Amino acid sequence: SAFYCSPFDEAACLSVDGFGDFVSVMIARGRGNRLEVLDRVHFPHSLGLFYAAMTQFLGFPHFGDEYKVMGLAAYGEPAFVEPVGRIVPGRADGTFALDLAFFRHLSEGVDFHWGEDGVPHQGALFTPQLAALLGPPRDPREEVGQRHRDLAASMQRVYEERFFALVRRALRLTGSRNLALAGGCGLNSLANGKLFDRTEVAEVFIQAAAGDAGTSLGAALYAHHEILGQPRNGWVMAHASWGPEYGEAEIRRAIADRLPGSEGRDGRYGEIEVRTAADEDALCAETAAAIARGEVVGWYQGRSEWGPRALGNRSIVCDPRRPDMKELLNRKIKRRESFRPFAPSVLEERTGEWFTIAYPDPFMLKVYPIRPERRPQVPAVTHVDGTGRLQTVSERSNPRYWRLIAAFARETGVPMVLNTSFNENEPIVNTPAEALDCFLRTRMDRLVMGGCTLHRMDG
Repeated sequence: SAFYCSPFDEAACLSVDGFGDFVSVMIARGRGNRLEVLDRVHFPHSLGLFYAAMTQFLGFPHFGDEYKVMGLAAYGEPAFVEPVGRIVPGRADGTFALDLAFFRHLSEGVDFHWGEDGVPHQGALFTPQLAALLGPPRDPREEVGQRHRDLAASMQRVYEERFFALVRRALRLTGSRNLALAGGCGLNSLANGKLFDRTEVAEVFIQAAAGDAGTSLGAALYAHHEILGQPRNGWVMAHASWGPEYGEAEIRRAIADRLPGSEGRDGRYGEIEVRTAADEDALCAETAAAIARGEVVGWYQGRSEWGPRALGNRSIVCDPRRPDMKELLNRKIKRRESFRPFAPSVLEERTGEWFTIAYPDPFMLKVYPIRPERRPQVPAVTHVDGTGRLQTVSERSNPRYWRLIAAFARETGVPMVLNTSFNENEPIVNTPAEALDCFLRTRMDRLVMGGCTLHRMDG
């Protein structure tokens, strides 16, 4: 799913995840339309399970909560690296092995089921020995303290050490400096952003849906190239806009259904004003001005994104210059933990002016340091450690979103917007009806769907 979507004719291919097929790490040489497997790490040893177990230990019990710990890690110091490192000892060859005394998944098995609340529930992955080593686990209702922050920082540090060792092994075995990265651990944006500094990688490609969802694409491409022997034709996944698209008729129908008396037409309906922009330039200029005034804007355009990130088609966009925007977003819509950062979408051609690394990342899968002199200008997207999990936006891959950010840059001098997923503790919106429901249910100021703007007039 990574190599066949990449621009590389040859590459070191590395997959790191939980253990879906009882292989948690695979290293392969990609060349042309062929993959040659060179090494594997098998169940029960898994960096993904290590991270998941520590996430549970820190009081985040839900399946997929690892991203919360990534945000928390920046607030701590790696004071527990030595004991945490004992949980997943590294080997001289660059691989690793879990100390299974700390884990349940082999000796006892782990319950996994869907609860009546519609949330996946995963049983405890760690044993009492982990508490004996690190102290008591955090209760999910307990306030996050400095010890928990330090444990998160230590876990991330140990994960990175093991992950970078795997990357170096992959480069060494293949003789390549191109890296195609896949697997759920490919979503660890903190580690991904350090690849250029901590390894000999020259070029890296991470597919937009690096986790489990990407296996469907990988299976199809493997069958096409490896089994059927079809050559690659130069196609590269340059954007993530592969989902459904809904046209003007569907947008107007959703408006008619949810704004009584509107019949989907422009006009004022209660507190909501509906209007159609004269053209795309006017739409982007008007929306950019609204963002600069501090409005929270739902931006619903084109095809939905493939993968876990909202990348400018199903996004909520805001002004990154406002120090209070994070609190405002959480109050109006998101209601999430205060330690989780919000991300910037930046014009690709101006990335180097604002970040210390200018390497493009259209899928928001890397964290880069923001230049120190720029951090006071964009406090809403600057994490506590001075970094940002950026998305670079090019005119060729997402022209309308690029024009919106360019219009905001003309308005403010800042070539980026704050971008967060268009949802409220639910899956990202897909249809116009879902977007409109989220807009009406929250205190979002403005919703832009296609060329149509809905503006909440009560402020």
